[in-house]
Amino acid sequence: MSGHRRRPRQRSVGGTRAGGDRATGRRAAHRDQAGQDLSGLARRRAPQGKRRIDYPRGGRTGPRRWLPSVRQLLALLLLFIGGTAAAVGYAYATVTIPDPNPTALLQNNVYYWSDGTVLATDGSVNRQNVSLSQVPADVRWDFIAAENASFYTDPGIDPQGIARAVVHMAEGGSVQSGSTITQQFVKNTYLDQAQTVSRKFKELLISTKIGAAMTKEQILQGYLNTCFFGRQANGIQAAARMYYNLPVDRLDVSQGAFLAAAVNEPSLFQHADSDPAARAQAEARWSWVLDRMVRTGKLTPGQRARYKAAGFPAPRKWTPGSGLTGETGYLVQLARSYAEAHDRTITDSSLSRGGYQIHTTFDRKRTAALARAVAKVRGQRLDPARRSVDRDVQVGAASVEPTTGRILAVYGGPGFDHAHYSDNADTSGVPVGSTFKPVVLAAALQHGAVLRPGESPEPITPASKFNGDDGIEIKDRQGNRVADPKDPTGLLHQHNDTPRRWGYIPLRKAMEQSVNTPYVQLGEDVGYGSVARTAETLGLRPSSLAAPSAGFYIGTSTPSAIRMAGVYATFAAEGMQTSPYSVTKVTHNGSVLSGFTAPATVRALPAAVAGNVTDVLRGVIARGTGTKAQALGRTAAGKTGTTDDYRSAWFIGYTPQLATSVVLFREDSNHPQLQSLVGVGGLQKVFGGDIPTEIWTQYMRDALAGLPDASFPVPDSLGRGTDEPGAPTPSPSAAPAKRSGKRAATTVAPTPNAPTKRPKCRHHKCG
Repeated sequence: MSGHRRRPRQRSVGGTRAGGDRATGRRAAHRDQAGQDLSGLARRRAPQGKRRIDYPRGGRTGPRRWLPSVRQLLALLLLFIGGTAAAVGYAYATVTIPDPNPTALLQNNVYYWSDGTVLATDGSVNRQNVSLSQVPADVRWDFIAAENASFYTDPGIDPQGIARAVVHMAEGGSVQSGSTITQQFVKNTYLDQAQTVSRKFKELLISTKIGAAMTKEQILQGYLNTCFFGRQANGIQAAARMYYNLPVDRLDVSQGAFLAAAVNEPSLFQHADSDPAARAQAEARWSWVLDRMVRTGKLTPGQRARYKAAGFPAPRKWTPGSGLTGETGYLVQLARSYAEAHDRTITDSSLSRGGYQIHTTFDRKRTAALARAVAKVRGQRLDPARRSVDRDVQVGAASVEPTTGRILAVYGGPGFDHAHYSDNADTSGVPVGSTFKPVVLAAALQHGAVLRPGESPEPITPASKFNGDDGIEIKDRQGNRVADPKDPTGLLHQHNDTPRRWGYIPLRKAMEQSVNTPYVQLGEDVGYGSVARTAETLGLRPSSLAAPSAGFYIGTSTPSAIRMAGVYATFAAEGMQTSPYSVTKVTHNGSVLSGFTAPATVRALPAAVAGNVTDVLRGVIARGTGTKAQALGRTAAGKTGTTDDYRSAWFIGYTPQLATSVVLFREDSNHPQLQSLVGVGGLQKVFGGDIPTEIWTQYMRDALAGLPDASFPVPDSLGRGTDEPGAPTPSPSAAPAKRSGKRAATTVAPTPNAPTKRPKCRHHKCG
């Protein structure tokens, strides 16, 4: 056709044209590619569903894709707050108030002198819990002003304080407390002192629960009892003692301000007595606490000015680690034993947990005077470096107030700190020798004696005469001769210190010269039962009394020095007996325990009997074996005692105001048995009238200083006494003078050339 260009023919293969096939293929391929492009474009342009979290953010490039939106930030914050609240809520719901730490419950025991000052403390923790009512109100406000002014209104935690602590921690500082009083109480009582976030978190939870479960008064009381104040003082009572030597109820607001300051830095403030830098910081903090008291309305500016004018309440000097040294250990041991014996709830186990305050009868000055007297006489008379026999010499002593029975002083030995753990003043095991003879005399004066077999007891007075010769045979109440297996004859032949033939002598003279034979026979005539009952009535324990024997009447029994001082105190008190005691009051966790009233005073001997015994014992010092006691320069009565083989030596003496016993013996700690005193102090023989009497005199001089020289009453007459059968003449009346209501002379004239030394005792003899 004209105007059109003829298309060339395509060759076919297999019946198809070749040119048409290639063209068709190209067109098909082109269509396929175009379709794919259109499909992809369509897919890109087609709308898509939104992502739940548009992060990284769509439509943003570069770093902007990674910056969260405001909405995303708010969502994250809400999620964090909700999660935290849920976690805290779960933790609060599941946390429980734990049991208090065992160490938080521990206290020590405090022992007090009779004047109220602290004698000693024992226990691993220096703490004595007190009730809140014992803490003066002003002192409580000191702590609240210093530590937690919002204490009575907050729920137990302080959000602002916590925020401050968090900021400090974020700045790289150590973990801060930001703690309320409640939180500090929780930390001290239920948790530990670790400065960690986990412990702090737990503290907050428990504090919130404690704030809801306990009253503010209970929390404040617990806080004050568990704070550490330095100087090894846990709790405000211990702190008051350590810093001011006062009980907490006697603190004033100024002293309380110092203690409230000390809680903040106890390791520094404990040295405010000696370190100028510590004092300066303590004074600044003390002043700040008082200023806080003014700002909180608990102190007026005028009161603040007065405390400023009075000056900083400097704490007393502190000497750490004094311990139970010297006599302190024996005093504490005595008080503990007495407390346990008078209240069954007090045991070693309960004492180990502490919380007891034990008020004793011990006189601080007299205890020191007794220790000085022993040390002085030991230094003068004993020389262990030159004489080996002086090395193991022991001294025990006790001092009792006659009218009350109070144990005022004891000397138990060199002290626990010298590895001497046995209290020589309270030891039962040392025979008392002739110091027992006054007990026999008292029994005879009161009960009489069977002088003729089968007859009734006959009256005895100090003037009654008995055979004083050495080596006489002793007969019992039935008239039978007393047997002695050790004697070749099989019979007892009682001996004295000397073979002197005294003949029949009055019991008064036999006491003065410590002649044994009259008192052994007298004891047999009175009877073991009557003598033993008299001894018990006078205060001796039955377990300390020897079995029936001739030696019993002249001192084979082994009472302690304390008990023997109590016996002689009864003579001094005209027969009125009060058991020696060492504790006047015991409190536990602030509550007063019952059972610690003073022992009842009872009539142990008729006044006439006690008075006549005293009159006889005055003669021992005036004319007999105790003449060294005249150096006291006061009216006094007493008796010496020396046992077989010189294994112990005693002197027990008294004035109307004070009775004191002193015992000397030897005992090797490696061989706990009594050894002979022969050679001690360079003496061939040691008697009770020697070293023991010197110690007694030295002590009594100091212990009675400032007191008048009191006299003993003139004893009533006991009537006419009876002599032992065989005596040449009947005895006159026993009374040295009629009782006229006047007091006896206040001095005793010494006897010239009175004997001070005696030869060695022999079998069954005690001088």
